[in-house]
Amino acid sequence: MEFSYLNPTRIEFGQAKISTISSFIPKNYKVLFIYGGGSIKRNGVYQQVVNSLEEYTWYEFSGVEPNPTKENLDNAIKLAKEKNVDYILAVGGGSVIDGAKYVANSYYYDGDGWDILEGKHISTQALPIGAILTLAATGSESNTGSVITKSETKEKRFFRSEHSFPKFAILDPDVLKSLDERQIVNGLIDSFIHTCEQYLTYKHGMLAQDNYSEGILKALLKLASTIENKDDLWYANLMWLANQALNGLICLGVPQDWATHYIGHELSGLYGIDHARTLAIIQPNLLRVLKEHKTDKLLQMGKNVFNMDTQDPDEVINKIENLYKSLGVELKISKYTDDKEIKEKVIPLLKKHGFSEFGENNIVNSAIVEKILDKSI
Repeated sequence: MEFSYLNPTRIEFGQAKISTISSFIPKNYKVLFIYGGGSIKRNGVYQQVVNSLEEYTWYEFSGVEPNPTKENLDNAIKLAKEKNVDYILAVGGGSVIDGAKYVANSYYYDGDGWDILEGKHISTQALPIGAILTLAATGSESNTGSVITKSETKEKRFFRSEHSFPKFAILDPDVLKSLDERQIVNGLIDSFIHTCEQYLTYKHGMLAQDNYSEGILKALLKLASTIENKDDLWYANLMWLANQALNGLICLGVPQDWATHYIGHELSGLYGIDHARTLAIIQPNLLRVLKEHKTDKLLQMGKNVFNMDTQDPDEVINKIENLYKSLGVELKISKYTDDKEIKEKVIPLLKKHGFSEFGENNIVNSAIVEKILDKSI
């Protein structure tokens, strides 16, 4: 039980907090305002941001995709350099914030920003980032991670940088009310599986982390069971739980898996499937293939999260899978693509990206991935 922990992001949580951003960005800074599609204009967030930036020199870059692409974000880097901006304000979900991290870390680099994703360049400085969260799912508003897709090669890569922590994050749960049901469901599943990646490994005796994780999972189950009756508190709980699932706290000093994510990233990069849905497809089948290694924690989850009295890990896995089904998610890759060569594409990409042996025990290899995909296709 040994770790270092730092999370410097200031979080302002609650209704009508967007107007406070001027308290956190120096008035003499030039700001690049990055966002996705038109949803923030329809729900009023855009105008709130514009009003808050009234005293600033600011520029905007729109059109960041749900799976943000290197090619598009390179245009944002070009704009940021042309205007000599001092600060990035990311307004959106995890994709927009991830994109802002790519732009911020590439700003002081003269080479191709993709070098950061390939591990060829480690940024030593970055533009400061502020975040206004409009979709609860990834926790990107207060962590160092970023996932970017290269359209040219259909590769989805991940990087971390200590310079990627947003300086502040505004979490106003009211903005979630304008999301469609698919986005809400994605957020629930994303948060649930993020927690599982840090929890469903093997017994280790770290009581705080296990209990925190089980508390998050139980709360997410509660939200899933009451999704038809969402009120202000429902949205607030989802926004905070999504943050807590991936802000770096529950992973401290414990083994982590992330194999579901690595496989899911390749599916998302290749076929454009929603990130959360790739996870929901892969995770139950990964658990089935690896259940002998995860039995202890699966049974612990059954008892402490689902309140089950069972000694059969398959029953717990079925319970997890049924949760995703109850939320209306299709759990076969074939429901999202007609490609007949999924394995032939995913497995070589994993190898290319350095994932030959991964998971908490480093036992997920090409043969294991093939078994998982066979069950998932």
